[in-house]
Amino acid sequence: MATLSVAPQEIAAGFIAACRAELQAPKPGNVHVFADGHGMTAADFVASAEAAAPFIAAAQSTVGARIAGAIEATWARVGQNTNLGIVLLCAPLAQAAATAQSADLRQETQRVLQALDINDADAAFRAIAHARPAGLGDAPQHDVHAPADTTLLEAMQAAADRDRIAWQYANGFADIFDLGLETFAAARNRGADGPLATLRVYTAFLAAFPDSHIARKHGLAAAEAIRGEAAHFETHLKSAERRDAAFELALEFDRALKRRGLNPGTSADLTVAVLFADYLAAILARPRKNG
Repeated sequence: MATLSVAPQEIAAGFIAACRAELQAPKPGNVHVFADGHGMTAADFVASAEAAAPFIAAAQSTVGARIAGAIEATWARVGQNTNLGIVLLCAPLAQAAATAQSADLRQETQRVLQALDINDADAAFRAIAHARPAGLGDAPQHDVHAPADTTLLEAMQAAADRDRIAWQYANGFADIFDLGLETFAAARNRGADGPLATLRVYTAFLAAFPDSHIARKHGLAAAEAIRGEAAHFETHLKSAERRDAAFELALEFDRALKRRGLNPGTSADLTVAVLFADYLAAILARPRKNG
């Protein structure tokens, strides 16, 4: 029969490639190769990706184990929370690819989400508590500092109204497969190279909804104000056909956000997940030899 699943080495390579590719775009307010920010450098994110990749891609693993292993390895390498959101998003995608029963990554991801159990929640809770992000898990019913009493999917559903990463779990990664991948494909079809297409994906997320990371640190009103600024920026970005012009606009917005200490980290995490999903979907779509 045909082999459908993606090999661990391909998953690891895709994860690192997605993390590296995201850094090549001048994402306003976030860390990238053109400018550091918020006490972090692009090198920190590359090191984090390399540390996390073996656990994200581990053979015969679970979503929870992928998350816990990746976060522990990241902290051992860089000693700070560089990639919790990335790991939370990429672990189910990796699990879907590693256990694929069809060539449809979206369908496989939905299967994985529905199968999440209390052990996944326990492992993810430990990882979240280790990373110590503001906001996620700060709900009376599902304290990440206590043993899990529900499945990871149910815990994410409870947090979905205040965190866009949790929202992905509750909604089948809809932002990734709809807005994200569609924006990425459209940009490439119009001739954008990888970094410019990545910038358009990030901007689409930032303009579509308040960034959860900003909301947790600065309040929902601040996040909504940045969403409005991003929508205005997106309009100008669409009129900049040349990459140099687009990047100049992005770096100007980048400096403005960083002067105010604003980091749209969730939009960046979602962008990495889009690049990873695009990579995995392409592998699943390849003709397979009979094994």
